[in-house]
Order: sequence, then C-alpha cells, then structure tokens
Amino acid sequence: MNPTVPKLIVGAVLFEGFELLDLYGPLQIFGLNKDKLEVVTLGLRVGEVASNHGKAGSRGVIDQTFTDSPAVDVLLIPGGFGTRKKVDNATLLDAIRTTAGRATYVITVCTGSALLARTGLSDGKRATSNKQALKWVITQGPKVMWVPEARWVEDGKFFTASGVSAGLDATLALVAKIFGRERALSNAEGSEYEWHEDPTWDPFAKLAGLVP
Repeated sequence: MNPTVPKLIVGAVLFEGFELLDLYGPLQIFGLNKDKLEVVTLGLRVGEVASNHGKAGSRGVIDQTFTDSPAVDVLLIPGGFGTRKKVDNATLLDAIRTTAGRATYVITVCTGSALLARTGLSDGKRATSNKQALKWVITQGPKVMWVPEARWVEDGKFFTASGVSAGLDATLALVAKIFGRERALSNAEGSEYEWHEDPTWDPFAKLAGLVP
C-alpha cells in the first residue's frame, strides 16, 4: 500500500479591506483540488475582518495567525483598497516576508502585488497588478520590473495577477504548473469559467492608457 501523500498547504492572507473576488476566486479553484490541497486563512489576529465591500455579509474569517500557522506551500495575497493602508503596516509586511520567503509559490491578485513589493521579495522580478492602480503600485516597488500589459506574470516562484478576475486565470496557471494542464482545464470546466491561458492577453492595459 502506497503511503499517503501529504496535502500542500495554501495560506490565504486576510486583512481589513481585502477584495472579495481576489480572495474567493482563487479559493474556488484551490477548493476544487481538496484531494491535493488544504486551505488556511492567515492574518495578524484570529477572527472576522471586513472586506472592501463593507461589513454585512462580506466579511472574511482568519483561521490562524502567521505565527501559529504551519509552513505553507502556496501563499495567496489578495488586493483591495485595504492595501493602501497595509503597505505601511510593518508587522504585516514582516509576516508576509517571512511566510512568502519560505513558501514554494506565491500568488498575488490585483494590488496584493504592492504588499509583496514592499517586502522586497519581488525586487528584480517581473510582476504586474491591477491596471487602474498600476501607477500607484509601481511606487511601492521601484525595483520591481513591472509589466504594464499582462493578464498575469510568472517569474520564478511568483505569480502576480492583474485586476480582480485575473486571479482566476493566474490560479489556474499555478494549478497547471503544480498538477498539470489537464487538472487546470478540469477546474475551469467545473467552475464554468473560460480560462485565458495566454498570460499576455490584456485588453485592460489599453483601456487604462498604459499602452498605445
């Protein structure tokens, strides 16, 4: 009898003002792989936090603090207007830096890439973010090689997605990286989602005036 293969741990970072789809879009995809993945939500304190869309019916729950959590294999960092304040939260940035540094893969969605940039871990790496917020995000990581036109960017262990729904595409790309393309396609079909497999597909960069 083959020994049981341990599941990979996905750690999802929560903070006040996170964007709902940034978090729950990727978690929808990760959740379709329960045979191989286990998800835990992480934050500075255990309990509920309000999302970017208010308190009623749109809160998230932090399961464990960064210090109490087991080591994670994949770290998910969502964006949202809360990142504007959190880029100056040294305690949160230190926790993300330590956890992301140890993780095998790190995936950010939207302005979550600004938090990663402030840790210094993506210095010298290619990355992208929400096109409507990209000019601000760039100021948070001047040493990052920002890509203005991309649905998502993969550079080493880092996957950075553009705005909100792009997190689904980047997560499927990460699933394909870890478990193979067929599983990613199955996840997309199970979600009735049309996966944009081409990371360069990005009509929103032009709409935001970032490219001609």
